[in-house]
Amino acid sequence: MALKRYVTEMGMGVDVHGRDYTNAARRAVSDAIRHSSLHFFQATNKSREDMRITLIIAVTEPSAVDSKAVAAELPYGSVTVEVRQGGLEVPNEIGDDAIVIANAAVLVCFEE
Repeated sequence: MALKRYVTEMGMGVDVHGRDYTNAARRAVSDAIRHSSLHFFQATNKSREDMRITLIIAVTEPSAVDSKAVAAELPYGSVTVEVRQGGLEVPNEIGDDAIVIANAAVLVCFEE
């Protein structure tokens, strides 16, 4: 069976102090889904648990992201997390801290 995409949501998350890339990524996912309300389950004869969700996360330090913690932001479906190079890091004036900005794409697919 092939996967067919039904939803694409984008979000941005920021961690202001401490360079917590996971926190920024979790906030990006939350931002992406915060205003969504999916109403096509009955029309497609699918359930929330049938969703195959891919999270694409972009940060400057991909290895610093806890993928399991980011996946836990989504309450339904089977979640896969892909962390890539991207995002933005803005150093503070003295260089001992930075604002970390993460981008997230939430892709919701169903098997067809």
